[in-house]
Formats: sequence, structure tokens, C-alpha cells
Amino acid sequence: MVRLLGRELLPGENVHHKNGIRNDNRPENLELWVSSQPAGQRVEDLLEWAHEIINLYEGDESDENRG
Repeated sequence: MVRLLGRELLPGENVHHKNGIRNDNRPENLELWVSSQPAGQRVEDLLEWAHEIINLYEGDESDENRG
């Protein structure tokens, strides 16, 4: 995943293997998942967090990897 992204994983990021086989590291089998979320659930907090995620990841992946 580091090679695909061209950078190290950030805190809260992890690699998901679509087929569940952890040593199958073909690019088409890998997805970047984010486990971080804001502590509060106020709408203002969620919107701020959503904007941060969009700014962080926009353009980070090609369209074929989205889904």
C-alpha cells in the first residue's frame, strides 16, 4: 500500500485485503481504510471532520480504486 500511495500510512489508516488473504498484496486486492473518527457527534464536528478527510484524501487515489 505504501508503494501504491507513494507515502507512509498515516495514523488511523490501515490496509484492508478484499479477499481476506493477508499475504495477497496485489494492488487490486488492497483498499485503504480509515478508522479515525471525531470524538463528538455534533453536526458541526462531523462536518469539520468530513472536510478534513476530503482535503486529506482528495486526489490521493485513482478513480478505479474508489468504491
